[in-house]
Amino acid sequence: MRYMTPQKRAQVLVEALPWLQHLNNKIVVVKYGGNAMIDNELKAAFAADMAFLRTVGVKPVVVHGGGPQITAMLDRLGLEGEFKGGFRVTTPEVMEVVRMVLFGQVGRDLVGLINNHGPYAVGTSGEDAGLFQAEKTPGGGRWEAHRHRPGGRDRKCGRQQPHGHH
Repeated sequence: MRYMTPQKRAQVLVEALPWLQHLNNKIVVVKYGGNAMIDNELKAAFAADMAFLRTVGVKPVVVHGGGPQITAMLDRLGLEGEFKGGFRVTTPEVMEVVRMVLFGQVGRDLVGLINNHGPYAVGTSGEDAGLFQAEKTPGGGRWEAHRHRPGGRDRKCGRQQPHGHH
């Protein structure tokens, strides 16, 4: 909304008000990816948007990838990244780099950008506290992720190509 006139900005906020009221005090999952992850102006705008949502009572949970950043780090370290069917084949060595980039670089940078607006964000990994587990699906050769719910039922939450050589 940085490049909007004050009148246009007011119009956008008035149109958004019913949605903001509907989402008040609710958790909203937001996917962060694409050009927003590599363009500094878009990064800053995304962070400001997440801070705005927190300010008006929405509870955004941001999930992100980091494909280009992972590939760049693999190249820098002289490691070969392999793709099959559009999915990254993740060997144990590559997994170390993935963890380092996603949690140590991408997530940390994003949390910092959001927290420039106030104490709104903390970073975590899907591996923390066993939040996610995966098992190989029968005959499909894919992994299916489950969200672990202590005291409750686990939930299916995604699929991924096999990691390493299984």
